[in-house]
Amino acid sequence: MRTPIMLASGTVGYGGELSGLCDFSSVGAIVTKTVTEAPRDGNRPPRLAETPGGLLNAIGLENVGIERFLDEKLPAAAALGAPVVVSVAGDSPAAFARLARRVGERPETAAVEINISCPNVERARRPVWDDPDATAAVVAAARAATGKPLLVKLSPNTADALSVAEAAQRAGADALVVANTLPGMRIDIETGRPALGNATGGLSGRALMPVNLALVWRIAAGVSIPLAGSGGVATAEDALEYLMAGASAVQVGTALFLDPDAATTIAEGLRRRMAHDGVRSVAEYKGMAGRMST
Repeated sequence: MRTPIMLASGTVGYGGELSGLCDFSSVGAIVTKTVTEAPRDGNRPPRLAETPGGLLNAIGLENVGIERFLDEKLPAAAALGAPVVVSVAGDSPAAFARLARRVGERPETAAVEINISCPNVERARRPVWDDPDATAAVVAAARAATGKPLLVKLSPNTADALSVAEAAQRAGADALVVANTLPGMRIDIETGRPALGNATGGLSGRALMPVNLALVWRIAAGVSIPLAGSGGVATAEDALEYLMAGASAVQVGTALFLDPDAATTIAEGLRRRMAHDGVRSVAEYKGMAGRMST
């Protein structure tokens, strides 16, 4: 990637929504809204609620479905000039495989992101994100279906994220995104009702950063594939923390709602910091915190 700054899935729509608002030359990759085989209406509103330290969302994977995505959204995203990573989600390993194959066949797709970690959809059994064997089954199926680079987006809502990360690596993941949102809730005290139509949602933004930073630190020590840190990245200093914890890139999400061109601001901040430190590549920061602690 030309920069280590990616635009996170779920915060940029299909990419075109930021046309004219973002300098895509500062963007390492756009990660599209998660796509499923059939169109989804998502959860009932309200779907967003602010918190003192971040944002709750309960979108529920609303999307146009794979056919319309391939016909309309993917070409428009590719025209923006940044590599396009397509996020996909299914209800079985076979569904993930079908989606990975369909999007992987398209030249506009630079990579595929497997979303096993959305907290806002109903699940009848133990969630995939908390089950190393289920994660491996999904990743292996997708791996067999496409030769495009495969990213797997993990959840912070698990007791043993490292075991899930290791399972994803063994099954063929090329990189991991660490991590998705944490379940959260707010209540409207005037009505006594949950603030979200889905009652609970996923917490993103500043409050999430220390949680996901610790996950990057832990997972980086146990896997050999690249990590993209995600959760609360709003400044160059935030990005540096993720790099120093062991990430190779970062995904910017909630910050885009305040500054759609946050990637440019962060990229410029990183360049100034590199000049100050006499560093030629951001890779020199990778894992610095681990090296300094030994």
